[in-house]
Amino acid sequence: MDISINKYISDTGFCSRREADKYIEQGRVTINDNIALKGNRVQEGDVVEVDGEPLKKKKNTIYIALNKPKGITCTTDLKDKSNIIDYVNHSSRIFPIGRLDKLSEGLIFLTNDGDIVNKILRAGNQHEKEYVVTVDKPVTLEFVKTMRSGVRILGVYTKKCFVQQEGSHRFRIILTQGLNRQIRRMCEALGYKVETLKRTRIMSMTLKDLPPGKWRYFTKDEIAAINTMVAGSSKTEKGQGSEGMDE
Repeated sequence: MDISINKYISDTGFCSRREADKYIEQGRVTINDNIALKGNRVQEGDVVEVDGEPLKKKKNTIYIALNKPKGITCTTDLKDKSNIIDYVNHSSRIFPIGRLDKLSEGLIFLTNDGDIVNKILRAGNQHEKEYVVTVDKPVTLEFVKTMRSGVRILGVYTKKCFVQQEGSHRFRIILTQGLNRQIRRMCEALGYKVETLKRTRIMSMTLKDLPPGKWRYFTKDEIAAINTMVAGSSKTEKGQGSEGMDE
């Protein structure tokens, strides 16, 4: 065995590689009692600890789909009383893949598989996320056209995307990028305010038969399908910038 420290940590199911890097930066990770640095390698027989606690290999890989209700925060910080981990209350240590805003609802994945988190969140993987959004003013043709072609937020133009009006104040949008609070920022830039935002699909998975506030395990077929879709994703973290699976 000879793997990078952040991959070793994510492989145990403790957290994603991105979060592992944060632990390393904070000086909370040791290899054989020596403070770990980014880029360190772990060899067979090395003892890796986080906050003085040895990491143990995970037993089973867990994949969960949750229909997140409003008011739940997509954080692993247990000090936050509305955190998603306490809400799901699973016996194993799991973490969300990406996030949905506290006021947003809908489909989100949780897992203890740090590798698949890394692959799904990688920018440029073109994994579709579908949302139904209601806004505070009537949706116009100009609004739909502009949303489709790209809106300037966070200093960049959003990628072209599918947008379809579904009612006087409602539209459906499919994103392949995940800039922070992207849909809300796009609407705000055009003078609209989001009133409700629900993610209805991630890649091939939908909210079908999953009531609000409930969660279920992926089926074997769903796990196989997701793994096939991310098979081409690089395992490195090159290009893993601000994009991911935010709304």
